[in-house]
Amino acid sequence: MGEVKGQADRGLADKVLATGGLVALWDFKEPQGVDKTAYGLSAFSLKEQNGSVPRISEGPVSGFSAQFDGNAFLSLPHSQTRELNIFGAGQGVTVLAWVKWSGQQTGFVGGMWNEYQDGGKRQYGLFVSLPYYNGRNQVCGHISRTGKPTPPFPYSLDYSASKQRVPANEWSFVAFTYDGKYIKSFLNGDFEARQPELIAHTKGFEGYPDGIVHSKNPYLFTDGIGNNGSDFTVGAVLLKAGMGNFFKGLIGGVAVFNRALADHEIKELSQFGKK
Repeated sequence: MGEVKGQADRGLADKVLATGGLVALWDFKEPQGVDKTAYGLSAFSLKEQNGSVPRISEGPVSGFSAQFDGNAFLSLPHSQTRELNIFGAGQGVTVLAWVKWSGQQTGFVGGMWNEYQDGGKRQYGLFVSLPYYNGRNQVCGHISRTGKPTPPFPYSLDYSASKQRVPANEWSFVAFTYDGKYIKSFLNGDFEARQPELIAHTKGFEGYPDGIVHSKNPYLFTDGIGNNGSDFTVGAVLLKAGMGNFFKGLIGGVAVFNRALADHEIKELSQFGKK
């Protein structure tokens, strides 16, 4: 998707809206200071937090995008998440987005992911770059049942990570799917499997003297999604020290589905906006 210059593709939003299982699509056409509302099952109005989120006249979906500077983010309280509160054993979910990432630090794109409150309220979330467990500069799809870290480790390691790396400062289509068994990460519509590998920072823990070896894409996770009470946020998540994992760059659209889209559906959506 590197050749995309950010112009809106009028058919893209229509194609997303016509895809089965859509819960919400935000295209970030609203000016700075105005709630960002969704198409789909409800308006799901995201409010600016910790500062303002400027509107930039560039973006593949609406022709605009939200600019995240590493401080401000968008949030919807848990009490208003309704159909976004996706959970259950065997329940699927897909989160996809069009981003122009700065290449700086871990960036949370969107989902219900709270790493601190009450020991953690993690549910599902799309990230760019989770380096601690073999996901540096890659598309990462995170799922949690308990909302808490993965025992016996200090953090949750239950995420897929694309084999491909997300380029800095150019538009990319990032997505993950979860079908109740496997989490899969995609970059620009392509899924690339990773061979089993030693996961960093897992050696020496109880039961894992030699660490964990598994594939990061797809990532096997049969526990399902917990109903853990997180807010829905875009651009940051709550950590022990406060909000963190700030996304830096532009987000031109975010969509959430209540099922795992098929590979060909992800590929088809990635084709729009190309010149």
